[in-house]
Amino acid sequence: MFAERPPLHNLAYLHDIPGTRVGPEDGPWPRSYQVLDDSEIWKELSALARPQSWSFRTSGEVKRVDSLNFQPCPRTRTQDRYVVKQLDIHGKMWTLTAVFDGHLGEVTVEHVAHHLPIIIRDSLRNTFHANPTCRPTIESISDLLSHAITSFDDAISRDVLDIFPGGMAKLSQYSDAELRYTLNDHHAGGRNYKKARLCMYGTTALVVLVDPEQENLWIANVGDCQAILVSSDLSGDWNVEVLTNTHNGDNDAEVERVRREHPGEPECVVDGRVLGALAPTRCMGDVAFKQPPEFTRRILYNLLPGFHDTSPWEEFLMRNRTPPYISATPDITHRRLPHCTPASPQYLILNSDGFTDLVHDKGQQRVVSNWARQMILEAQYPDRSQGLSSDNMALRLLRQALGGEDGTAVSAVLTLDMDTPWIDDTTVVVQQL
Repeated sequence: MFAERPPLHNLAYLHDIPGTRVGPEDGPWPRSYQVLDDSEIWKELSALARPQSWSFRTSGEVKRVDSLNFQPCPRTRTQDRYVVKQLDIHGKMWTLTAVFDGHLGEVTVEHVAHHLPIIIRDSLRNTFHANPTCRPTIESISDLLSHAITSFDDAISRDVLDIFPGGMAKLSQYSDAELRYTLNDHHAGGRNYKKARLCMYGTTALVVLVDPEQENLWIANVGDCQAILVSSDLSGDWNVEVLTNTHNGDNDAEVERVRREHPGEPECVVDGRVLGALAPTRCMGDVAFKQPPEFTRRILYNLLPGFHDTSPWEEFLMRNRTPPYISATPDITHRRLPHCTPASPQYLILNSDGFTDLVHDKGQQRVVSNWARQMILEAQYPDRSQGLSSDNMALRLLRQALGGEDGTAVSAVLTLDMDTPWIDDTTVVVQQL
């Protein structure tokens, strides 16, 4: 239930709204908003972001993970998802945290967020089944994560093609009517329909595993979510280190990789988008970018209620000559974790690209450092907050990204009078290490 908002009085201009989601075309500008006092800001932030907290015991210590999923436009459902859980692997507790940023729809991101952690858990159990006391190698866990993601992604399209004997090579033998009847099998429970719908949408995936001893950290990344390591040094300053690469058109190395894999195809990337349509260069799902055009035209076009306008799809399908153009192969990062104390804490921040967009103009280093300093300061002097703030680490970081102590700036983002989203979906997970 969202907090009831008072009447709108103040005016926000385009430059008052952080990020790049809206532009002059989303006017008229300025737009109305309501200035909230500090207690109202925290109340509204909590209502919109629905922060959660977990406490996990590992190696005799209690570690905390805080999270949220934020979209201030109440008429819009967020397509971000996150996962925070412990995996019981033969009596030893591994910690898994993840962020998934869906696009085009919620079906695939919901499917991946639910099933991928289960696949990783089962893979770990199988790995240690013969000898539960053995210590994994860095390479074995890295390979496990990579295989879990790529094999799961392969299964999305394979499960649909397996419906039709002969797969892609035999699709031309089926009439559209036969395909529609087989795919839209609501009369028989909708099993085929549910499989095919997963192919229409996509999601990024950022998955983190920490071993039971809290000694090793693995990160698997597909897409443009981000993992940030935040640690204090002896001088009291904060080191803010991005551990992941961004897999989209802003990364020249990724663009070059796609072009190298498709020589003689100048339109494999257009205006920083794959085939001129999709921003991420690595994703799960997005089968239209991984299979020949016939897959989309015969399978996806025959799903009901159907496409009212296929012209946007045809625009990029005309460029689809040598798929796949989108990869599901993750970057894997491993780090040894030092022993942390209250005097030298260490945090891992996982975030969707909505957070990156919010802090772009302010500077991510500055926003995260200010958050860390303020969090430690308020922990040492709890009376400073006068009971108005939140102890949720992710919610505090979100407020810093929206404007920090500038209540007017934060209020403008929270209460803008607009019917469509004015910032991207924003997910933040903060994990104590």
